[in-house]
Amino acid sequence: MSLCYKINFFYIFCLKAPGQQPNQPVPPAYQATAPLSYPVYPGTAAPQPYAYGASSYAPGYPYPSPYNPPYPGMGTAQPAPYPAGMPAPYPAQSYPGGSQAKPPVPYPPQPAGLPHQSAYQGQYPTPSQHSEPSHPTGHAAYPNTASYPNANPPPSASYPGSHAPYPGAVPVFPSASAAGANPAHNVQSSHAFSNKVRFRSSQPTLVPANPFDPRSDAEVLRKAMKGLGTDEKAIIQVLTKRTNNQRQEIARQFKTLYGKDLISDLKSELGGRFEDLIVALMTPIPEFLAKELNHAISGLGTNEDTLVEILCTSTNSDIRYISMAYQRQFGTTLEKDLAGDTSGHFRRLLVSLCQGHRSENYNVDMAAAMQDAQALMGAGELKLGTDESTFNAILCSRSYPQLAQTFIEYQKLSGHDFEKAVKNEFSGYIEKGLLSIVRSVKDKAGFFADQLHESMAGMGTKDRALIRILSTRCEVDMVDIKRSFQAKYGKTLEDFISGDTSGDYKKALISLIS
Repeated sequence: MSLCYKINFFYIFCLKAPGQQPNQPVPPAYQATAPLSYPVYPGTAAPQPYAYGASSYAPGYPYPSPYNPPYPGMGTAQPAPYPAGMPAPYPAQSYPGGSQAKPPVPYPPQPAGLPHQSAYQGQYPTPSQHSEPSHPTGHAAYPNTASYPNANPPPSASYPGSHAPYPGAVPVFPSASAAGANPAHNVQSSHAFSNKVRFRSSQPTLVPANPFDPRSDAEVLRKAMKGLGTDEKAIIQVLTKRTNNQRQEIARQFKTLYGKDLISDLKSELGGRFEDLIVALMTPIPEFLAKELNHAISGLGTNEDTLVEILCTSTNSDIRYISMAYQRQFGTTLEKDLAGDTSGHFRRLLVSLCQGHRSENYNVDMAAAMQDAQALMGAGELKLGTDESTFNAILCSRSYPQLAQTFIEYQKLSGHDFEKAVKNEFSGYIEKGLLSIVRSVKDKAGFFADQLHESMAGMGTKDRALIRILSTRCEVDMVDIKRSFQAKYGKTLEDFISGDTSGDYKKALISLIS
């Protein structure tokens, strides 16, 4: 046997990469999570759902990930790293239909070349698994991890591919309104301004039901709506104690068993605000928030408060998937509609935010934070007039932990809180938008506590805002929101809701946050 023949023989049978061997399962290092409409290749994990506000490193479904396509050739984004010298994770011959076959894409064309994976990994995973990046511990869906008062969080090395101290960590920032109100969560020491931003977890009130039987739940709902009368108690018990992802499973089972659309049946049986809440719970989060944004800019006038609440507090992945859902439902882009319905610096702020390109590097650069603080002072307090573009560029592009450190540095330089600078330099809805970003960075739970109080305080109730916040944040950080609400307003959120709503609507709202 010639030397050349021996070398070729050795290469074919001993060195050939695993991904190229026929009839072999794909090694774990190459596996990628596939959306439900894609075939699952041998050895790959089952598809995972998406999560509102979840870590952008989570796998994508049901909307294919625009950042890390599970199949070579989808978009121009680079696949996840795999061992050096190894071939692409899925050899061409393993595709059904040959190398030219392409799996179906159930959602609109996706942006390519984005740096991180999708956040919507299925409507809310188990809290201990995923978190919200814009809260550097705990959209989203959010881990029910313990707080780390006066201590550093776990090392980033334990989360491969992520720079976050742990997925979804929440920056803890000194706040005059919260100081002393809740010692367990006011973890900044007297030397807070000489230290880096610390982190703590966020906790949901609603976690996936376990065990979970969607067929049984579908049967319960059918029985609750069949015949004369409606068993609202059964509907509340099922739908307010299942996550959004689980509700979608129930809807699929309902249609399979009875050939009817669950939402249509619920609408025919319910009414008023109770119906609005149940329909919101049954709608996938990106679609629901897309509808809320469209409602805010449709018709006469604009509800700027809704635009600010959603866009100024959403993570990159939230915004990207909301944008895709918006285009799918309304046939136009979110950016185009926002630009056509707003103006001036407020329009620029919203257009910047709806790009979904905020940095997701959780390593705080102290020197850069100092430079940004100086740039903000130079664009505001130290300047005749205001350079709005500098504020826009920094607040819309820096990561939440980086911004938190920048605000600390700003207070060191100026002697006052950054919020005061924003109030002095801006007015109207651009002021409100920038303040919403600042408050989300400092204390997102506190921001939503304020929004909830505003929705119920005074004459009448802003039910749309109340439903939107409770139905989305209950799987994110509602425990923190409740705690902040009581500390700020001296009354529990449950008591406030009970005094401002009634009937089955009240029961369902309280069930979501209990």
